Parts: sequence; structure tokens; C-alpha cells
Amino acid sequence: MTALTLTDVCKSFGKTEVLKDINLTVEDGEFVVFVGPSGCGKSTLLRVIAGLEDASGGTVNIGGDAVNNTPPAKRGIAMVFQSYALYPHLSVRDNMALGLKQEKQPKSVIDERVGKAVQMLDLDAYVDRRPSELSGGQRQRVAIGRAIVREPKLFLFDEPLSNLDAALRMNTRIEIAELHRTLSASMIYVTHDQTEAMTLADKIVVLRDGRVEQVGSPMELYNDPANKFVAGFLGSPAMNFLQKAPVDMPQGGTLGIRPEHLRLEKGGRLKGTVTHVERLGGDTNLLVSTDQKEAMTVRLFGQDSTAVGETIEIDFDSQAAFGFDANDRRIVL
Repeated sequence: MTALTLTDVCKSFGKTEVLKDINLTVEDGEFVVFVGPSGCGKSTLLRVIAGLEDASGGTVNIGGDAVNNTPPAKRGIAMVFQSYALYPHLSVRDNMALGLKQEKQPKSVIDERVGKAVQMLDLDAYVDRRPSELSGGQRQRVAIGRAIVREPKLFLFDEPLSNLDAALRMNTRIEIAELHRTLSASMIYVTHDQTEAMTLADKIVVLRDGRVEQVGSPMELYNDPANKFVAGFLGSPAMNFLQKAPVDMPQGGTLGIRPEHLRLEKGGRLKGTVTHVERLGGDTNLLVSTDQKEAMTVRLFGQDSTAVGETIEIDFDSQAAFGFDANDRRIVL
């Protein structure tokens, strides 16, 4: 059974179209990430799925049932927000149990579900603490636990790691991935962070201006982007785009080369001056201004002694390059 099907879903606020003809299927047990720049419509789409916003058109189907006219509490979903939204006067245990109490679940069911979630999220030592006594990462785990105990058809995550520092984001990201494997649950996750998208998703949905640009696995989108926008959005450092390319291109076309596909080579087809060096230990990023006055990044694996101000020669394997026409659509070189 499919966990979610969206058919021609639209959303407008007044005359402003925010979502435009969204069609998407999320399979049972699949981890799907909505990714895109700010204002692309990803959080609005999640809210339409949750029932927090009404779709202006189209159909939202969850677990085989059309839910356009079903209130959020009856949709079989559980949502984890960017803000933890915990009750400050309640303990961890009571925060996680509150939704079940409101559903008038038996105490035995509540104790069993909360106990299982506490153990799964390694919160045993904190069940009697209040939110003010927890770290940011622990609070987010409580918010996730509150969703788990609902045993929903569909988990919805709205940028849940944005309030955490870098180390906590990585740790919590790993915990969410492990949780997905443990529960085999259907999850939809919204983020603007392409690293989160690449490391968590079974399937990525790239959005721009309220439309779906491309859907596929992380490696499908990375290796075979449909257009220049998708190619540039996924990958860190981002893909280089050259208008003045050393290969035959149609008029107005653009050559795309990922930084890791470039190499220093005497007599290379590209020449430039190093304007900045990022020494990251495991690899080195050279920021270069080409002789054609275009900016590009060269990613070198390992440590490299190249200094700012040096003139370097660069080359690449043409099979690893991407071509885009004047309308930014992918073309065969």
C-alpha cells in the first residue's frame, strides 16, 4: 500500500500560487525528503499533507483514504516541528504521553508505548526531567518520541534540526536514520540542507517556486540531474558553471563540472589564479578565478600546498561534465 499520494495538489494564498500541480507518491516505509531554497513551497506542502493548510485543488490521499476534508487529528499523521513545542511544566514522560491521554487510551497502552519510545531514543535517564533541564538535542528526541507513541501512518518532519548546533545536527540525523530503520515507517522530511537530504533520503523531491523539479534517489539526482537548478542545488561544494567553456556548446549553453572532477594538470584546458584556499585536513578546496574571469572551485583530495595568488592549470574528464542549454535544461555533450 502507498503511504501517500498527491494528485494535482495546488495551494494559493489570495492570487499568489504557492504550490502548482504537485504529483507525488510515497511508498510504504519510504523516507522522502523535500528540499529546496527558502520560499520554494516545501513547508507549505508538508502543512497541506498534515491538514494544517487546505489544498486549493487536487487530492491528498493517506494510506488509501482521501483526506482533503479530514481534520489533522484524524489523518493518522504525527508531526515534528523545528520548535520542540514541549510543555515546560510537564516531565519528559508526561509530554510524550499527553497525546495518548487526550485520545483516552488505556493506561497500559500509554505506559507500553511511552516505555518503548523512551528506550528507543535512549531517554531512560531523563523521563522525570522537565524540558528546561534538557539539552536541545534531548528536547528534540522527546518531540520525536511524542510522535512515535502515536504510531502514525505517516511521520512528518519540518526542519527538525535547524535549532541544533553542527555536532548535534549530525548526531540527531543519525538517530533519525536509525529510527527509520527500526520502525520501517513512512517519513517525509523537509529541509533546506542538501547534506541532510543526501544522507537521509530514500527519495528526494527537489522543489522550486512551488513546482517539483525532479524526484529520485540521492545518487540519481546527483549523477543525472534534469536541469541546471537541480545540478547546482545538490553537492557540496556546489557544481561549477562555466559560460566560456573549453568544449563545444550550443549558444547560450553552460558547462557544469563538479569540483571533485577537476584536477591540477600542466597544459590543462582551464587556467586561473587561486583567490582562496580552504584547508580541511582530509581535502583541500581551491577557489579560482579563471582567465575568462569566471569563478570555480577545485576540490583536491588530501592536503595540498597550493597558495593564494598562484596561477594553476586545470583539466577534467569530459565524460564527467554536464551540459545545459540556454533554458538550463540538460543536454548531451
